Amino acid sequence: MLGSLTKGLPVPIQIIHWVIIVNLLIQCLYGSYMVFFVVTGGHTGPLGDAANKIPFELMMTRRLYASETWIAISGLSLYLGMTEILPRILRK
Repeated sequence: MLGSLTKGLPVPIQIIHWVIIVNLLIQCLYGSYMVFFVVTGGHTGPLGDAANKIPFELMMTRRLYASETWIAISGLSLYLGMTEILPRILRK
């Protein structure tokens, strides 16, 4: 179960741990929402051939949101790997 390794930690540390996880999850969801539903140029989902018709500024905005999303996903993966998965592997 997620968080089972943090039960022995002081409550303020547990709160910080969960705030970090929730923050990264929200960033992932927000970035995905912006890329696929808001900054679309009239196209929902992956662009495909429509990428040639989108103005440059809109495409750059979409790419920046996509980069932000990938950074959040990478950060969440690394954080969970170091705080939840690695300690479980080393425990065995």
